[in-house]
Amino acid sequence: MASPAEHSVLLSLLGGGFVAAFLHAALPTHWLPFVLVGRAQRWSMARTLLAVVAAGLAHIVTTAVLGGLIVAAGLALDQWIKGVLPHLSAVLLFLFGAFYLTRATLRRPVPASGPPLTEAEPAVSDRAAFIGLVAMLAVSPGEVLLPIYLSASSEGVGALGLLSLVFAAGTVMGMAVFTGLARAGASILRLERWARYEGAVLGLALIALGLMVALHQH
Repeated sequence: MASPAEHSVLLSLLGGGFVAAFLHAALPTHWLPFVLVGRAQRWSMARTLLAVVAAGLAHIVTTAVLGGLIVAAGLALDQWIKGVLPHLSAVLLFLFGAFYLTRATLRRPVPASGPPLTEAEPAVSDRAAFIGLVAMLAVSPGEVLLPIYLSASSEGVGALGLLSLVFAAGTVMGMAVFTGLARAGASILRLERWARYEGAVLGLALIALGLMVALHQH
């Protein structure tokens, strides 16, 4: 039976995973294409959000498959070097967090200006546009979420399944929120300006999660 400390670590991983997935979904690449394609195809809000949900779930399925392979490789390594897996996951979380934080700090702000968006005549069929949006995210797994899978590997298969569900919820919710705001009339340029801070916030969140994993080992 799991101890209260182990339950606390699992809950922290799940909470951190949800926050990381939601913040990762704030990147314009996760919602701006749906706004632009939805306008070009003259889709309703419901149809646009349906594409968001389908693409978000495909994104997490790919991430979960890759995460499972990484966990399997890590467990195999752990058979040779006892206890290396938790420390490896903490190091990866620190490295990913430092990378996103550094990139956000060094990146120069780009003036948010440009021509207004206009509705164009649909250039492709609705089916092709829908499949294209889903495929776009399906072939690009969320690399920032992969170290969290490694952190939860010692909690068992059930924990990894819960983590995948949490990732799916955070990703779809984040994509839907930003897509919905833009479709409802909020300024896309303002959302892009806010999304610039996503890297810094995500970096700090991953570093904090890595610190939690490292402290748990002691």
